[in-house]
Amino acid sequence: MPLFTIDSDRCSRDGICVKECPSRVILTNSPKDVPAPTPDAEENCIKCGHCVAVCPESALKLMWISPDECPTVDPELQLDPDRAEQFLASRRSIRTFRKKPVPRETLLKLVKVACQAPSAKNEQPWHWLVVENPEEVKRLAGLVIDWVKLIIEERPKVALQMKLPRVLEAWESGDERICRGAPHVIVVHGRKDWPFGSEDGALALSHLDLYAASLGLGTCWAGYLYTAANNHPPLSGALGLPPEHRAYGAMMVGYPTFKYQRIPVRNPPRVTWM
Repeated sequence: MPLFTIDSDRCSRDGICVKECPSRVILTNSPKDVPAPTPDAEENCIKCGHCVAVCPESALKLMWISPDECPTVDPELQLDPDRAEQFLASRRSIRTFRKKPVPRETLLKLVKVACQAPSAKNEQPWHWLVVENPEEVKRLAGLVIDWVKLIIEERPKVALQMKLPRVLEAWESGDERICRGAPHVIVVHGRKDWPFGSEDGALALSHLDLYAASLGLGTCWAGYLYTAANNHPPLSGALGLPPEHRAYGAMMVGYPTFKYQRIPVRNPPRVTWM
């Protein structure tokens, strides 16, 4: 079966699919010809779906996806520039959470939207761990503290750079600064041998982070947990990460206790023009 088929009656021979294919596995010999796969198409196609998504005539169908399966882009739902700017600028890292749990359906929707993020070569390398139980979040935070103690003892300079003594002091006084009392944590993980795991994880979690804000949820990157997960076997074991996987990132999720009223001023951009 060919990589894709094209409805010759619908195809307008505009060549858009040829120009938009990132792997250059679609060709046409003349403006009158219907596009066709290159001889190495199946080997080099990254399955991004751009050809199906961009075709204005819905003429191209891939082996695994057809135009009818793809939601259409609704212009009415597009953000205008002012709304988009305020939405992005008003996003805050939340570190005080209500005890109210987030429904599983909502957590799943966060992950589904996160999976729309770009990834290197369209690898989509993500595996997801959603910690639903707040008590389990607390237990995991305790395992991170065990790692904190080891770093303070074995690598004191690194511990100072990461402000780990303050984190430990806060923990011992009842102030949990690992997961900040969030009811949920979402960990994205994948193969250790995938060279773009950190970048792909950050892209996916950024999608999750921004979408969460639209649902009235608060998020914060769980940097201590993510770092410890890759350096402290008891924690990676508690998370159930496969031996061939590493954590790509982690995020706290919950309902924020407070509502922010204004947007803090940021440093001006440092730009070099070439």
